[in-house]
Amino acid sequence: MVFLALLTAVPVGLLAAYSFARHWYWPAMWPEAWDLHAWSYVFSGESGVLDSMLLSAGIAAAVTLTAIVVSLPAARALAWRNFPGKRLVFFLLLLPVLSPPFAAAMGLHAMFLRAGLAETVPGVMLAHLIPAVPYAILMLTGSFTRLDPDLEAVARTLGARPMAVFRRVTLPAIAPGLAVAASFAFLISWSQYMLTLLIGGGRTLTLPLTVVAFQNGGDPAIAAALCLVFLIPAVVVFSSVARHLRYET
Repeated sequence: MVFLALLTAVPVGLLAAYSFARHWYWPAMWPEAWDLHAWSYVFSGESGVLDSMLLSAGIAAAVTLTAIVVSLPAARALAWRNFPGKRLVFFLLLLPVLSPPFAAAMGLHAMFLRAGLAETVPGVMLAHLIPAVPYAILMLTGSFTRLDPDLEAVARTLGARPMAVFRRVTLPAIAPGLAVAASFAFLISWSQYMLTLLIGGGRTLTLPLTVVAFQNGGDPAIAAALCLVFLIPAVVVFSSVARHLRYET
């Protein structure tokens, strides 16, 4: 546990030190001067970081909601129904995760060009759904597998309407898996670089594209500050999910 904590904390600590460093040259163990120029620039209007953050958050939220809505009935059917070719269907659903991202992105780009979705925000959102939906289905399938279908049948027998059955029986039972599926979908979209670059054509400037651009810009302090900003949603999402799962158990 100590090793894992150090493995996580040391890189983040180095990023934090770099983000406050004015000058840090080899072989100095510590920066020669400290200031806030990186953070002040990152949150200034001229950097464009705030716009990129808002765009990334909006796309990730929309992708998360869509992925959950699409994955719920699919996971329910895969968990509770037996039909010919079920294993093949499950494999095909996971194929976008197993295939090389670059190959999938190139095929999507050609198709989206014909559909007029290339270099648009809706096109980027649809592209992000391709890796997000399989993960959501996988997580939710496990949750539905652990839920006894007879519980829903008993609730319907007692006069509960379909929406009441879902809200009072199904949703509480699958809530941990739903939280994990939503967190995976959000973070997959939030951190997506390749699909955003190819489908967005460089016009949809999400935060990953901005981070890479600043990393190539020559100022390590600004790049480090941006990397820390990029990590914040991951920490918040996983902390929230961990608290939810602990409460459920």
